Amino acid sequence: MADRDRKAELERKKAKLEAMREERKRKQESLQEASAGATPEKKDLRAETEEFLREIGIPLTTTTDAGASHQQQAGEQKPADGTSVLQEAVYLAKNQAVLSFSKVTQTNLPPRDTVSYNKETQTPKETIEREVRPRDFYALTYVDSDEDNDSSLEVAVDTPPPIPGSGKMPHTSMHKPTETPEDAASVPVVEEKPVIRELSEEERRKIEMSEDFLNFFGRASAILERAMFEEVDIFTDYSGADSEEQRGGQLEGEQLKLNRQFFDERWSKHRTVTSLDWSTQYPELLLASYNSNQENPNEPEGVALVWNIKFKKSTPEYIFHCPSPVTSACFAKFHPNLIVGGTYSGQIMVWDNRSHKHTPVQRTPLSALAVTHTHPVYWIDVVGSQNAHNLVSISTDGKICFWNLDMLTQPQDSLELQHKQNRTVASWCCSFPYGDFNNYVVGSEDGAVYTACRHGSKSGINEIFESHQGPVTGVDCHSVPGPVDFSPYFLSSSFDWTVKLWNMKETRLLHSFEDNSDYIFDVKWSPIHPALFSTVDGSGRLDLWNLNIDTEVPSASVVVESDVGLNKCRWHQNGQTIATGDNDGRVHIYAVGEPLAVPRPDDWSKFSRTLQDLELEQAEQEEDTGSVRSQSPLR
Repeated sequence: MADRDRKAELERKKAKLEAMREERKRKQESLQEASAGATPEKKDLRAETEEFLREIGIPLTTTTDAGASHQQQAGEQKPADGTSVLQEAVYLAKNQAVLSFSKVTQTNLPPRDTVSYNKETQTPKETIEREVRPRDFYALTYVDSDEDNDSSLEVAVDTPPPIPGSGKMPHTSMHKPTETPEDAASVPVVEEKPVIRELSEEERRKIEMSEDFLNFFGRASAILERAMFEEVDIFTDYSGADSEEQRGGQLEGEQLKLNRQFFDERWSKHRTVTSLDWSTQYPELLLASYNSNQENPNEPEGVALVWNIKFKKSTPEYIFHCPSPVTSACFAKFHPNLIVGGTYSGQIMVWDNRSHKHTPVQRTPLSALAVTHTHPVYWIDVVGSQNAHNLVSISTDGKICFWNLDMLTQPQDSLELQHKQNRTVASWCCSFPYGDFNNYVVGSEDGAVYTACRHGSKSGINEIFESHQGPVTGVDCHSVPGPVDFSPYFLSSSFDWTVKLWNMKETRLLHSFEDNSDYIFDVKWSPIHPALFSTVDGSGRLDLWNLNIDTEVPSASVVVESDVGLNKCRWHQNGQTIATGDNDGRVHIYAVGEPLAVPRPDDWSKFSRTLQDLELEQAEQEEDTGSVRSQSPLR
């Protein structure tokens, strides 16, 4: 049925197409018959129109000629003259050009650079000089004289030799024109320099022998000689004109110079700096911990601020706080983004500078169990190597704990610090010898210093060093690598106003430094100089001791201006910068002069001889003390 309908549809379309063709053929035949009958009339009308246009003076530029020329260029034949206007229009419509869209390619050509040359830009100074230079005008006058006398010329003018046979050449002379007042005013007036009178021989000798001239000449010649041959301070005066006090003040100012102070009005005010630490990953960062603000109980109890010495801004780089006063803090040595702090409550806090929070991201549990600290944690540090390290904490509860930073729920290892199994050692400070992570030294509040061991059969307290008469506030083992190993030597500071030098191998006192008159709160060896260490005390005094120079008085000292006590000091890794913290919450950054801070190659051998001399002196003192005791009538 569908095929039959399709065939019927095709038949209907064919019939319709055939009818359309017949209709078109019939219209074309009728059109040709109509055009053939109107041709003579069209020709007569065209001729009359052309005749009329010629009479009024209009040139003959018809569309027919234009169309004909176009048809000849295109290589087509023009319609026959016998066709009508309608047939010609049909012909032109068939041969009309077909318009279409085409892609246009746009090209941008840069404009041509126009280079101009201005001579005035190269010679502006000369041009100005020509304009202001006074001008002298001279007039040439003709002298009609028969006598050939060259002396009559005031100013000789070079003239070419006369041409032979031309007769005598005319003579000319130059006369300066009369100057007007305007010309005289335009000429710049040159001031005459005063004539310097030449001294007589007697006057010169008298001046040269005068005392003022001899002093000036001797000083000036010495300075010029130094400037020509030496690249040092050429203004050093060896005659003693500068007083000893001024020279000493200059030297001290050069050896210890205050570079910066860090203080924040909100976070540092009414707080005390409890610890300082430099970042090993970013040496420009300094960590300072603070205790509670008694004036404002609404503020957080403990604060840790990270300061940046690289930039001049006065605000801390990072601000961390916790609900308990921070008694000690340090950068996690092998985790540059972590900061660890010990608190007065016995908890250990961990902050992360990648976190947007100011509160700890980890903390140890607060409980009365024996596995964690229950007393203030006064010392904390990361000890070990990159692949094997622990967080070590010391507390006055008599325990030393070793933690894993990934798990602070309980320590990996802990030891009870007891001496002779009957007395708990309440530790305030601790230090590990250079390159040794098993043995360590602790200072206690009973005034004694102990050496201890973590592993082995002798784990715990081993030796005791008794000489201080007050709590030990700081201990520091020698940690400067060099040709001579000084790691057995350590320093201790105390409330008894003294700093003492010890030797772990001999378990005896080597020397006592007694130049201070207040509590000494901290002591630290220089990280690069074998014989240099620093101390801070309650009078706000920072002392630098160079044992190769003097063992009785410090080599350089400075006192803070605010008349407050200094609690902590910490050397930078470069050994030429030291940071101190005071009771008002300020952190002071001092630059240490290169002559004092940087060691010379022979400083290790000198320090070795200094230690030998100190040992001999101590042995002689002990012998004298023993002999006095043996001769005492009380025995």
